[in-house]
Order: sequence, then C-alpha cells, then structure tokens
Amino acid sequence: MKIDRLFTDRRGGVSSSPYESLNLALHTGDDPASVARNRNILQKRVGLPIRFMQQVHGDNIAIVDESSPETLPDCDAIVTNRPGIALAVMVADCIPMLLFDKKKGVAAAVHAGRNGTFLNIGAKCVKTMVERFGCRSGDIYAEMGPSIRACCYEISEEMARLVRKSFGESYMNGRYLDLQSLNRDRLLEAGLREDRIDISDICTCCSTDHFSYRREGTTGRFAGAIWIENR
Repeated sequence: MKIDRLFTDRRGGVSSSPYESLNLALHTGDDPASVARNRNILQKRVGLPIRFMQQVHGDNIAIVDESSPETLPDCDAIVTNRPGIALAVMVADCIPMLLFDKKKGVAAAVHAGRNGTFLNIGAKCVKTMVERFGCRSGDIYAEMGPSIRACCYEISEEMARLVRKSFGESYMNGRYLDLQSLNRDRLLEAGLREDRIDISDICTCCSTDHFSYRREGTTGRFAGAIWIENR
C-alpha cells in the first residue's frame, strides 16, 4: 500500500505579511480568500481533496471517510483507511505528526502540541489505529515534521516542574523542553519501533522558512499532509 505525505513551509502562497505566504489556517486573522487560494494550491499539489481539523489542543480523535466535512470540528487527530482523501494538521511550532501503516492502509494526522503531548495524543492515535483498523503497533511508522525544538522551547518554571514530576528530568534542560523526545518515548511505549520513528531536525523558531508563533506572535500555519494512494 502506497502512502504519501509531505510537510509544507511558508513559501509558495498568496497571503500578505505577516502571513506570507502559504498560510493554510482560517483562524489567524488572514484574509479568508487568500487562505482559500492557499488551500487550493496545496490541494493541487496533493491531487486529492483535503480534510483539515478545528484543532483545540486536546486529545479527541476523529475517523474520516468520504462523508466527512472539509474541517473536522473539535479534534486534534484524524484517521482514515480510505484512499483518495488527504488528511492535514496545521502548526506554527507544535509537532505535526503523521502516522501510517502500509500493510493495513491506514493513515493519521496528529496535532502534538504541548497539551496534546501531555495528554499522550500520539499513543492514543496509535491505539485507535490498532483497535479500529486492526493495525499492529510494530507496523506503524511515525514522522514528526518541523516544530519548535529544545533550543528554543522555554517554558515557565512551574510548567518545567510539572514536566519533571510527570515525565522525568531527561526532557528538561533548565526551562527548555524537548517535546520531540517526549513524543518519541510515548510512541515507543505504545509499541512503535525506534527505527520507524523519524523526527525532523528543523526548529520552526530558528527557521525563517516556517511559521513560528513563538518567534512571530501573529503568523500563519503550515501543514503536514498524508494520504493513501488510490488502489
């Protein structure tokens, strides 16, 4: 089963500053007409209709099929086994996580921000893939796209104490959080193989090619997208 995926950056769209240029989110204050044109650019690149999420920094997971709306409400992960539908997760520092099982033909897009990570949304999505679609966790691949990394992700001392207490000292360097390692280890606990977890080394706060809420405040959103090729 062929499963394709991509991560966009901020280049190649029509939005004006501070959303320049391929902003894919409607909730940022950008001109909705520009966002619609940007989404059409991405859809042409993918070659399929795309389902987005109304992301709420929670752990709700929705199943997508041909009848699903263009934007799935109140969720932070979407899963499908239907070919010909692309799934998208939008971010500007949070981790865009793509999960897929090539044997069963199942794909998922996951919004793994700080709150979602603390709620273990990645592992919960793996569980959904296993229970709803018959996947084996050892067959599932994970890709984490560009996101804010430990070099830049400073959190409050209160939040740092919570991370140390809940997850361990290894994820903190002073007040800097390693969100990628925290997600990786939860996926390993869920049964994924370490050699099937790929983590981008791009920090969005460092990279001017990507939107970063931490760096810019008012800004756009780029996306990770995944789809099962038509059989």
